Parts: sequence; C-alpha cells; structure tokens
Amino acid sequence: MAWLYVLFAAIVEVFWVIGLRYSETFWEWTGTIVMIIFSFYFVIKACEKLPSGTVYAVFTGSGAAAIVLIDFIIFSADFTFIKLIFIAFIIIGVVGIKITTDEKREVSKNPSDGGD
Repeated sequence: MAWLYVLFAAIVEVFWVIGLRYSETFWEWTGTIVMIIFSFYFVIKACEKLPSGTVYAVFTGSGAAAIVLIDFIIFSADFTFIKLIFIAFIIIGVVGIKITTDEKREVSKNPSDGGD
C-alpha cells in the first residue's frame, strides 16, 4: 500500500506543478493548493512504511519525468533525444529504488511480545 501512496503523490504532483504554472483564477489556485495538500499527505502516508529518502526520491523523480513528458506531449515543449535519455535514467533510477527497498516491518511496542 505504501508504494501506492508514492504513486498517488507523484500523479497529484503533476497537477499541482501544472497548476503553479498556469493558474490565473481564484478557483485554479484553490485547486492547485488542494493538490499540493493531497500530494504531501500521500508522501507522509508512504513515509510511515518506507524510508523517507526513498519516498522522496521516487516521488520527485517520477513526478519530474511525468511532467517533462506532459510538457512534450501537451504543451509542445522542445523535444530532444538527449532529454529522452535523461528521462529514461530517471525512470530506471526510480524502478531501481523500488526494487531494492523493503517496506518497514511493524514492530511491536509491547515488551511482553518480545518486540523492540
């Protein structure tokens, strides 16, 4: 479930970053602020089970790659193959972090259970 929170945070990040760039009206800014709140809520929930450094790296890397791709596809940003290669590096890094990170085990706080 923790990885789903990271995924949700990255998806929502795309919306608030676009909102920061294009918001003009009160309601657009309100929506952007709500997206920021949701995004960081999902990051906080993910950090309950995963190392915070891992969560932050995957969250920012995934969001950044998605935003750049959306810039190419929707907002007609300049596309180069070198940019595509660097996006691929980000995605490879995110997948590598996901593969090599274990979720935290629940630790019993009750001394009679033998937990720490």
